[in-house]
Amino acid sequence: MSDNTRTNFLHIHIAEQQCRLWLNGQCVFSAPVSTALNGVGEQNGSGQTPGGWHQIRACIGDGMPVNTVYRGRRPTGEIYSPALAKQHPQRDWILTRILWLSGSEPGKNRLGQVDSMRRYIYIHGTPDSEPMGEPRSHGCIRMRNDDVIALFSLVTPGLPVLIDA
Repeated sequence: MSDNTRTNFLHIHIAEQQCRLWLNGQCVFSAPVSTALNGVGEQNGSGQTPGGWHQIRACIGDGMPVNTVYRGRRPTGEIYSPALAKQHPQRDWILTRILWLSGSEPGKNRLGQVDSMRRYIYIHGTPDSEPMGEPRSHGCIRMRNDDVIALFSLVTPGLPVLIDA
């Protein structure tokens, strides 16, 4: 299927810092995001958000409480709070839900040193104190917790994801 005929996909628009879910050609969800502070790029270790076509590899966290803290895609048993944040000021918080992305374009965002899945690129919740609508992440796509819960309920593994400028 060519890119312009897809009717079901998630679109992450970097310049707008916006996420839109298209189902049957209709936008059914829209929310602000925060992509990488280091811009767009696919290289392992770059701290950049990878561009191009991806798909959702896994949906992690169904039914977990808001602000559940994850490390290595597993809940730590912690619930994020300002007090916890003070104890761990350098943590890049991955909260509430995770949509793990896998690149769909070999040589661009899949395989070798440009593999989004091996880079652990996610769409995930972040503390509500973090700004949205401006690039601030370490490579992933951050969302407000309520937004990532709403999006999570609408998507399934295998859904195409386009990340572009």
